[in-house]
Amino acid sequence: MSLIVLRRSIRFWRTRFREWWMIGWGLLSPHHPVLAHLIPIRRCNLSCTYCNEFDDFSKPVPKAELFRRIDRLKEFGTSIVTISGGEPLLHPQLEDVIRHIRKRGIIAGMITNGYLLTRERIESLNAAGLEHLQISIDNVMPDEVSKKSLKVLDKKLQLLADHAIFQININSVLGSPVHHPEDALVVARRALGLGFTSTVGILHDHEGQLQPLGEKQQSLFTQIMAMGRRSYSRFNYFQKDVARGAAHEWRCRAGSRYLYICEDGLVHYCSQQRGYPAIPLEQYTREHLEHEYLTKKSCAPLCTVSCVQQVALLDSWRDPQNREAFRKPVGDLVQLQTPIQDEN
Repeated sequence: MSLIVLRRSIRFWRTRFREWWMIGWGLLSPHHPVLAHLIPIRRCNLSCTYCNEFDDFSKPVPKAELFRRIDRLKEFGTSIVTISGGEPLLHPQLEDVIRHIRKRGIIAGMITNGYLLTRERIESLNAAGLEHLQISIDNVMPDEVSKKSLKVLDKKLQLLADHAIFQININSVLGSPVHHPEDALVVARRALGLGFTSTVGILHDHEGQLQPLGEKQQSLFTQIMAMGRRSYSRFNYFQKDVARGAAHEWRCRAGSRYLYICEDGLVHYCSQQRGYPAIPLEQYTREHLEHEYLTKKSCAPLCTVSCVQQVALLDSWRDPQNREAFRKPVGDLVQLQTPIQDEN
């Protein structure tokens, strides 16, 4: 057994144990965030036409500020922090941020477009303690919609296969902006051939809402879902409704079990509902977590944001939601609550 295979196996089983603990604790207690997406930089080196999560000018969030946000998430008992963007690899101190997540006992993940990966950067991410990495690949050949193509990224995938010791998931996509939906099947097969896990996502509009698939895309979706049974796709059964264009009834726990922390340090429901509730993380309290846990979101039935729906599965069997979102001004809620005081 080579050294890289041994290191990969050790990290895999350590991470898997932590994931089992996360799931067990999440099932036992609904009073802590399971997953937080943390944005260290809004800028991206690409400009995919369907994406509304980037700009081409923002500066990176200072490391000290990111550390404070991670510490705050730790106070809430957050299980996973996934670094996203923009393009997180543009942050000059990204590995320090990952180390801080790990030092706080939190599972560390990242979503990247993969363009900036080199062997040296992969080894640096290994050393920092990264546990999960996801890349979405939109097509086989780059086009005017997206440059996140298999042709461009295949050498990066091979580097990951040869040198990464963290877990890697490749997400292929289907949806109306995609010119060649059969590309998703090619991407999924390549991912599995390299030993990665594979998922498939359905592109949403700029509010995270449903864009139903045509008959051909639904067939491809079913094939790719079947291929990815050993990955997190086994928790994506809600996507069957999304693929058919049907509303999905579920209890969205965004703002509670799932937190989206933007580059300004505000808590939002998700990347597609920025502005709700838009409360600074340092002012967010356990009362806010409880409030949003019991709040029914009007955008939920047509939502395609898979990470939020996966987290919600932990609580799908308990605690019906008895409040309606967007009816109470955010400012009123902030004024009613007292921020948790730092123990120090």
